Amino acid sequence: AVWLLASLWLAGCTRSAAPTPVVPPAAGRPALDAATTLPPAPTPIPTPPPPSPAPTRTPAPTPDPSPTPHPLAAFTLAALRERSVPAGAITLGGLLAENEAFTTAAVSYPSDGLAITGLAHVPAGDGPFPVLIMLHGYYNRDAYFSGAGTWQSADYFARRGYLVLAPDLRSWGGSEAGLSLFHMGLVADVLHLLAALPSLPMADPDRVGLWGHSMGGGLATKVLVVDEQVRAAVLYAPNSADDADLIARWGRGCLPGESEAAGDFCNPAEIIPAGTPPELIEAYLAAAADADFLQQVAPLYHLERVGAPVQIHVGLDDGTGLAETPPNWSARLAEGLEAAGRDVTYFTYPDQGHFFSGESWMTLHERSLVLFDDHVKKAP
Repeated sequence: AVWLLASLWLAGCTRSAAPTPVVPPAAGRPALDAATTLPPAPTPIPTPPPPSPAPTRTPAPTPDPSPTPHPLAAFTLAALRERSVPAGAITLGGLLAENEAFTTAAVSYPSDGLAITGLAHVPAGDGPFPVLIMLHGYYNRDAYFSGAGTWQSADYFARRGYLVLAPDLRSWGGSEAGLSLFHMGLVADVLHLLAALPSLPMADPDRVGLWGHSMGGGLATKVLVVDEQVRAAVLYAPNSADDADLIARWGRGCLPGESEAAGDFCNPAEIIPAGTPPELIEAYLAAAADADFLQQVAPLYHLERVGAPVQIHVGLDDGTGLAETPPNWSARLAEGLEAAGRDVTYFTYPDQGHFFSGESWMTLHERSLVLFDDHVKKAP
């Protein structure tokens, strides 16, 4: 709402006392002695002050009409920061696996009216445990399974005392599909999971870390500029923090009727489902080509809001395949975080691609564990 103020200014003048007249002795008047009584001088008639000018009324400015909000305003980072996320409930499903260190069970929780599925890896022993939320990267939906891209890392951290939650982001795995422009629907899935943590008795919602690979690393970056609950984050071969890079590399998203197979013609990670209003699709296509609007959805331009320490890990051989992330994306993010005065550590791995292996894979996790132990597990 636009607040308008009309002011009324009044102008006046100050009444000054009339000066006392000095009466000179009349010419030829005899001198008076001390006993002579001097008749009182006539009371002077004061000069009336000039009339006060009529007050000038300043007309109130004509109210401007309220600006029409951008049709995609709800998909910006600012809107997500202002959004009230209800505290849903995480439901534990059937036991899927068990070993001496942890158990794995199916989970589900609500997000924007959608049912989101995933996995929980629960350490043996008494909780509540510190929590790590692991975000998967892009997979062809037909090939995706719960835990794809995260299960090995989840095993590593669950064995070291962390309750690991790995959601299937909307439209992957058993999760229901829903609109996600500029990946903001996927970000909302993470925000709903954070809000639902108190419903899980074995989880400590005050000790939460975030881990994301590829697309999941890009989502984690957006979460960091929106939510303050996360205490530390690891970005592993992350997507660019500038959505303009994603659109330039993979397209603006698959419109209704377009296939994931389009690959280099539309971004298959960003599917706009059938039934989306045409005017919303039109607004999205315009926004995807609007450099100013893209800065409202890209965390690269909001890094001063990152409060948690961040590690970035990238292989210098990454980016050779179409579905991979060029290392310069990570370098640019690290530089931006440093320029914003944030706590960031940037690691490069000369002989690694989009997925690490061997000694580099272990080094990545050992470094991540130090960060999470210092800022999540030991957090007050």
